[in-house]
Amino acid sequence: MRTPRTPHPDPFDLPGGPHRRGDHPRGGRGRRGGFDVGWETGPRGGRGPGAGGPGGRRGGSRRGRGQMRAAILLLLAEAPQHGYQIITELADRSEGGWRPSPGAVYPAIAQLQDEGLVEVADDGGRRLASLTDAGREHVEAHRDELGTPWAPTGPRGPGRELHGAMRSLAGAVEQVARTGTPEQATAAAAILAGARRDLYLLLAGE
Repeated sequence: MRTPRTPHPDPFDLPGGPHRRGDHPRGGRGRRGGFDVGWETGPRGGRGPGAGGPGGRRGGSRRGRGQMRAAILLLLAEAPQHGYQIITELADRSEGGWRPSPGAVYPAIAQLQDEGLVEVADDGGRRLASLTDAGREHVEAHRDELGTPWAPTGPRGPGRELHGAMRSLAGAVEQVARTGTPEQATAAAAILAGARRDLYLLLAGE
């Protein structure tokens, strides 16, 4: 009788987040400045919003690798960001239409590191991505070409608008859960309960 194989844990569910290829037990070509430790993976250690496959899609429109690259460069030109911040920011700006997975975002950051456009540093146990001087020069020189990769596609509808608002709210809730005091967490839970009640009253026409 064949002995059942123990499944390998999903690297995105581990505290260290996704491994870079050079740090993975199976080997492969490594990249400098690995991000296998400290990348945020979303609430409760999960894969973050819209955790799909490598294409970065789950319920949203698929974007090409060039658009992912452009989006990361443009966001980091505004301010350094953690991986999870990039994911939620793209979901918000696309009004819920583009929800990239960590499997799409983190390799893109690594590639930009290899090109010398992005650097990643430790930020209190988390990994913070920012543009290098070369990265800032690249964005300025190619801003028109980079465009607005997160621009919503397809017809707008109430569902898309609500999903965007929902993701913004989820980000705020996560911040309270991570950094708030017990009193703030209790107050936040009461606010959410009140909002849920108000939504049902809205549907009831009251």
